[in-house]
Amino acid sequence: MPPLSVVTEQLPKSQVGMTIEVPTEVVDAAYERVLNRLVSKAKIEGFRPGRAPRSLVEARLGPAAVREEVVEAMIPEVMSQALQEKSIDPIDSPDVEVLELERGRPAKLKATISVMPEVTLADITTLSPDLHGHEVTEEMLERRLEEVREPMAEITPVEREARLGDIAIIDVEVEADGELVESESRKAMEAELKDGVLLPELLAVIPGTFMDESREAKVTFPDTYSEPKLAGKEATIRVTVRGVKEKVLPVLDEALAKTLSNGAHETVESYRDSVRVELEESVRAMEKLEREQAVVTALVDASSVEVPETLVERELTSQLESMERSLNRQGLRLASYLEYVGRTLDQWMAEQRPDAEARLKVDLVLAEYAKRENLEPSDEDVTTFLEEQAAQDEELKDQVSELKKSPSARRYFASRLRRRRVLDRLVEIAVART
Repeated sequence: MPPLSVVTEQLPKSQVGMTIEVPTEVVDAAYERVLNRLVSKAKIEGFRPGRAPRSLVEARLGPAAVREEVVEAMIPEVMSQALQEKSIDPIDSPDVEVLELERGRPAKLKATISVMPEVTLADITTLSPDLHGHEVTEEMLERRLEEVREPMAEITPVEREARLGDIAIIDVEVEADGELVESESRKAMEAELKDGVLLPELLAVIPGTFMDESREAKVTFPDTYSEPKLAGKEATIRVTVRGVKEKVLPVLDEALAKTLSNGAHETVESYRDSVRVELEESVRAMEKLEREQAVVTALVDASSVEVPETLVERELTSQLESMERSLNRQGLRLASYLEYVGRTLDQWMAEQRPDAEARLKVDLVLAEYAKRENLEPSDEDVTTFLEEQAAQDEELKDQVSELKKSPSARRYFASRLRRRRVLDRLVEIAVART
């Protein structure tokens, strides 16, 4: 195709305006191709298929219909060349308006193209992320030693008040808007009085309660709660203690240490040291994640980028499709799920939008940092990383050859490797400054 005359202008909201003049020869060639195709397919009485005169076919269809066919045939080719000539990488299909188009004359088009936004990246050396560390304390060690012994605990009914660590047998009634919510009420339910097991509001009132004594707690349920009668509402939960069981852990002696370690440790001290080492490794891993999150948060908060609406809509659509696939695997339909949680599709999209925008801002900032610091992985780097990751995944280790050939798989692993490199560099710089 001959060169086009293309004039661009920067528009708000990460958009580029483009005015394109298409040479007459390109317009006429498009008309020729379209008319030849239409003639070959035309069925007109008195003529064999494909043998009707071109002028008759054109007259039967009308100039407006032919022009529409020319537009559909010519626009993708012209836009592809215009974007290539101006080195513009769109993030969705351009919005094209045909200003002038007729045979024997140059055509004039106007296009609006959404592009990746400009990122104003903060100077990482000026940021002060919180990189505090963690120590393994004796309290943490004792708690872990209790956890490994819990499956061997002896549970015995006792006649006393409920205490933290006990297992209480309770009747539960839930009221909202003055009505009993039957679906959330329970009889003779066993509940361990422990953080992470019961609601904090209940854990605050049950200890100290004797047999057949009742306590109440006010609880505000989240908007996303599965029971529509409680979603987003304050409810009263009434708990009546019907019994108490005490949990007694076995003494950690040499025999138990040997059992718990599958014979690897024969003394209590040796076993305690091994558990401490495991906790240290867990703490270091947690520190790494926290530091990565801290430096990313600091960099993203201090950087500036306007996330295009096109990207947000694409992210929400992808999230919705993923959720729908997950529901389908469970035998559920998206419409039924939304009805169950009391949301319309528009409400769900509106609720998810802030998180989608936040994720995209992180992605855009980290991608810009990778570009400026030359952290983009090469094809060879991606192949090596793909092989390493697939070898650690039971589902992927037999699909390495297919993954290497898949453009989408390579993009996925390239994105993961790029992010890994960015996080490592950011933490390295931040730690060096502390």
